Amino acid sequence: MNQPHRWRFIPFIEASGTMQMAIDKWLLSQHQHHNHPSVLRFYEWHPVAISLGVSQKKSYPSHWHNLQWQGKPINIVQRPTGGRGVLHQGDLTYSVISSQFQGNLDEVYRQISQFLIVGWGNLGLDLHFGAPHRQYLKSANCFALSTNADLVDSQGNKFIGSAQLKQGKFVLQHGSMVLEPDLGLYQQVFGEGFTPYKRANLPSREEIMASLEGAAMDCFNCEFFDQPLTDEEMTMIESL
Repeated sequence: MNQPHRWRFIPFIEASGTMQMAIDKWLLSQHQHHNHPSVLRFYEWHPVAISLGVSQKKSYPSHWHNLQWQGKPINIVQRPTGGRGVLHQGDLTYSVISSQFQGNLDEVYRQISQFLIVGWGNLGLDLHFGAPHRQYLKSANCFALSTNADLVDSQGNKFIGSAQLKQGKFVLQHGSMVLEPDLGLYQQVFGEGFTPYKRANLPSREEIMASLEGAAMDCFNCEFFDQPLTDEEMTMIESL
């Protein structure tokens, strides 16, 4: 068996959507310049935010400008990756930055997503790839319809929506796992016709992250060294 790749695991971070996207973009840039190894990290968006795919730009419902949750404005943040709008409330986001995966965009999606399938399978939730839907690009809501880059459960409910930025062999893939959605907020954002599937008896976030980290070690043939972002790194990220 080949020698395991050495990856950095950045412990859980709770921060604004603008900061989380700045971190992901900085990590990708550092990896492209050979200043940083491959990375796995998990994070949450605080305060609640809606992220837009890079091609959406300003093309989203006008009522999103004035949304609030628990008395606080909901930020609208641009992702560097594709896809449609994602409401980041009650979710957990994963992020992978690497250059070890070979193939086209779809093939790399599937290689990276294996750790999600294995990790959640070890927690008792069977997931598989969704099927492409021709109406996807007409929807503002990423979770309204699945694509072949998404993971759905055995009933076809979309559970993980992922998006990717691929530049040559360098890839940033991140995705949202919907854990504890506020159903009223989702309907306020996306309309009465959309209700996210809410699962009962999910493991804790710590158990989820531990299972996915272990699955990544097996699926990516890697070993992790844990290292939080340093003060110097945060200064560079904040200067972007």
